[in-house]
Amino acid sequence: MSKISEKFEDGLMAVAEKVDDNKYLGAIKNAFTTFMPFIIVGSFASLFNTLICSKTTGLAALIPSLSNISPAFTSINFATLSIMALPICFLIGLEMAKKNKVPEYICAITALAAYICVVPQTVSIAVEGLEQAVKGAGLPAAAIGAQGLFIAMIVSILVSELFAFLMKIDQIKIKMPASVPHAISQSFNTLIPILISLVVVAVVGQLFYLATGSYMNDWVYTALQAPLEAIFQSPVGAIALFMIAQVFWFLGIHGNMIITPIRNPLIASAIAANIATAAAGGVPNQPITYGSLVSFIVVGGAGLVLSLVIALLLFSKREDEKAVAKLGLLPALFGISEPVVFGLPLVLNVTYAIPFILSAGVATGSLLFATSIGFVPCNIVDVPFGFPIIVSAFIGHGWQGVVLQLIILALGVLLYAPFVMMSNRQFKKEQAKNNA
Repeated sequence: MSKISEKFEDGLMAVAEKVDDNKYLGAIKNAFTTFMPFIIVGSFASLFNTLICSKTTGLAALIPSLSNISPAFTSINFATLSIMALPICFLIGLEMAKKNKVPEYICAITALAAYICVVPQTVSIAVEGLEQAVKGAGLPAAAIGAQGLFIAMIVSILVSELFAFLMKIDQIKIKMPASVPHAISQSFNTLIPILISLVVVAVVGQLFYLATGSYMNDWVYTALQAPLEAIFQSPVGAIALFMIAQVFWFLGIHGNMIITPIRNPLIASAIAANIATAAAGGVPNQPITYGSLVSFIVVGGAGLVLSLVIALLLFSKREDEKAVAKLGLLPALFGISEPVVFGLPLVLNVTYAIPFILSAGVATGSLLFATSIGFVPCNIVDVPFGFPIIVSAFIGHGWQGVVLQLIILALGVLLYAPFVMMSNRQFKKEQAKNNA
């Protein structure tokens, strides 16, 4: 049995190392990590619009002139969330250039330009009094927003690789004398690789459109992104993904970092969809976002560590475990689990393995159930990591979120309590054995 366990652990460690070393997943992870503050700022702009500028729910009900600044917050939302495919494409190109050791900003701009080459460049505008819509130059919302994320990621990676390959061919570089400034020399060196990259992508994009009658961004969204989003928001998909993260935590690996390349594009798309739905007067229907992840799934730290801390303080008879619980209480209130995960430790701790891994399923299932019955609204505000409990839930989900957060923490305590008592019995047996 121990050999099977060791092989399982070795297998997961190998997966973690490959994910960490994979330059494509690393580029995606780093790009979304860099852009995450902008996603949060964009969601807060929606909150400010509601609290300040709305004449029904905001201060504008008392001071009507405040409604005049609503376009300012709308513009922030547009500049961060509604065009997120463009900066993500650029950032992935930047990360790929660092890994391939080619000119970073030129590669990133090439990736962005290539993406624009494969999406529609005209928009239809309905004009009052005209039967037919007027077409004009522009990029449609579906191409530059959350719906364009996956194709932007794919194009950025492929074009970055093509650009890096072409940069290795000296014969196609336009070399300048040594006296020419480096910036100018670099521009000429990269000119032909840029030209070939864009021509290839633009031609392939047009041939794809002629063959399918659909632009690449529309096809990828329908065939790939939309099904993945549906799986991610489903109980089976969400619970499985977050429990897998806990398995890696059990092995001492930052589980959330392992699933970040898969998770972050989907949660970014979810919050953008919720905000767009709310702005159109609908009811947001994407329960799993970064804000709900912070407020519910990893409340008190990954593995509901705050629940474990409470269970230890209530039921543990071991001074060593109670000391770690006291040390980890304050960080856990702010979602920081490392003092307990590595101090107790929970890493490779068979006694607490079951509740530590199952906690993600309990929290995710509770969130999905609460949103499915309409008790907790899907959020349009992503709360940053590090907000204390109760505050995080209230900002993102109102008083209902606070209730759900406390319920999840209580369920976590109930989940951990039997294992804390088991630890007590194990410790008692060890003492008796040592004293014999």
